[in-house]
Amino acid sequence: MSSPATAIRVVESALREFGASAVVLTSFQREGVVIVDMVQKAAPGTTVLTIDTGRLPKATFEMIRSIEDRYSIHVERIHPDPAEVASMVESHGRDLFRDGYPQRVLCCQVRKVRPLARRLADVGAFFAGLRRSQSDSRADVEIVDRSSSPVKICPLADWSHRDVLDYIAANGLPEHPLYAAGYTSIGCDPCTRAVAAGEDERAGRWWWETDESKECGLHFTPDGRVERHVDVLLREILERATV
Repeated sequence: MSSPATAIRVVESALREFGASAVVLTSFQREGVVIVDMVQKAAPGTTVLTIDTGRLPKATFEMIRSIEDRYSIHVERIHPDPAEVASMVESHGRDLFRDGYPQRVLCCQVRKVRPLARRLADVGAFFAGLRRSQSDSRADVEIVDRSSSPVKICPLADWSHRDVLDYIAANGLPEHPLYAAGYTSIGCDPCTRAVAAGEDERAGRWWWETDESKECGLHFTPDGRVERHVDVLLREILERATV
């Protein structure tokens, strides 16, 4: 097992450096709960953030209440802009993510990426539970990423799945109820499913997409600038939201 002491030292060092401007960002999957536990033990009351996209499974709210009770904290929910959500739904429907990759990315932008960026604007650093072994796209995750703004700190970057399970067992931490139903990665309710034996940890996320469908496509604006399809869609719904 990767040493918990090493990860804890990373946490404690970051807390000394960033103080109250450091927060935990989590969706309350196993890794995130480990981070919450380490941070709350080192600095009780440190802000814990989660993104309430409006499409989370009921079990996630049960998990939030469990964490709040255990650490005597209030988890801050980050919500998308209601006008942006209304504009998107009016233009593309509530389940637009099924219509194509650009539409799915648009939904993520409006419900998750944009509200998170607004909230993190005044944050010095945030802790996240990313691990390199979770997927190819996370293979280069740094423990402390100072190229990110705010600084991204991933104390479990070099941990294995077994390391996470061992820490949870050793510390008696609560687990998200959906793990018992076969989920290995948990996000919005309509975009996450249980996985079959042998599937990748993140195979249950947006499982209907193929590599081909993830091509955004390029479009040109009237003044000749190149935009991805998702950028065009986002610009259109933001224009509608401000009318």
